[in-house]
Amino acid sequence: MMAFFLLMWLLNATTEKQRKGLADYFNPTIAVSRVSSGGDGVLSGDSILAADVLAHNGTGAPDSLQSAQAASGAEDSGLAAIEQKLLARFGESMVSDRLRRHIVTRLSDEGLVIELFDTAETPLFSPDTAEAMPVLQELTRIVAEVVALATNPVAVSGHVKAYPVTLRSDPVWDLSTSRAKMMRGLLVTAGVDQARMQRVTGYADRRPATADPTASRNNRIEIVLLRRRPE
Repeated sequence: MMAFFLLMWLLNATTEKQRKGLADYFNPTIAVSRVSSGGDGVLSGDSILAADVLAHNGTGAPDSLQSAQAASGAEDSGLAAIEQKLLARFGESMVSDRLRRHIVTRLSDEGLVIELFDTAETPLFSPDTAEAMPVLQELTRIVAEVVALATNPVAVSGHVKAYPVTLRSDPVWDLSTSRAKMMRGLLVTAGVDQARMQRVTGYADRRPATADPTASRNNRIEIVLLRRRPE
């Protein structure tokens, strides 16, 4: 009963501001930071609400992903532009039809592929050797002019048709490698910086371009303007 009368006396003897202070004293609050706890525990001072910890909900990609996507798009555009310049060069009136029949291009995951291949009438190399025929030397000069406009690293691969299984010694590995090396030399001589050469490979008859592995169309050289690796 004494406590009750004491409480009533306090209510009547104090101001509104003093009563609020008493109420706050008996109802303490704890401030919560939404940025950082400042501790050194599992999160090393970061709150679980920190921006780098929260999962992204689709409202926007992280800056690193956006940068990678932008770089990939620019790379595709650059390679496509080189492809168009090459095709335009082969479309000029002074380039003969016999040369145009030896080249196709395509964009791949690896980069811009420039494929030079035999036709039934005209081989690129002297049969069964890595000696370049005049037609390949002419093709190389035109290709090198356009390739020199870019700075991408370059890969060269050699491919040959399959030989009959009755051969005692199958030359496809040595022949495809020798032709790839010859193509590299021709490109460098024609003006492509040799420091751009990333690799030279012989694939033998393991990647035929036609259903018939013995067809002359499988005798080909692939020059690839490689995509640049992200920094």
